Amino acid sequence: MTESERNSGDVRLNAWVRGHVQGVGFRWWTRARALELGLVGSASNLADGRVEVVAEGPREACEKLLAQLRGGDTPGRVDVVVERWSPVRGGFGGFVER
Repeated sequence: MTESERNSGDVRLNAWVRGHVQGVGFRWWTRARALELGLVGSASNLADGRVEVVAEGPREACEKLLAQLRGGDTPGRVDVVVERWSPVRGGFGGFVER
């Protein structure tokens, strides 16, 4: 990703959240925060107990969502969040829980 993409325009954030994040309302909470920020994407349970969050929109909004995921006010318990940034791919019509 170039410096200009980093500082402006829309981006895609993939975040893998590890901890006690399944069965505690974490995906619903994430969806609510993402919609407040105007993001599209999804929050999905993974077989290994993590939640994968995919969010697309303005970089600043994605960074705010990432900070909220790491912030300690989430349902359950977040131990670690691994992130990956990439260009927008599209295909989302809102923010869904899977």
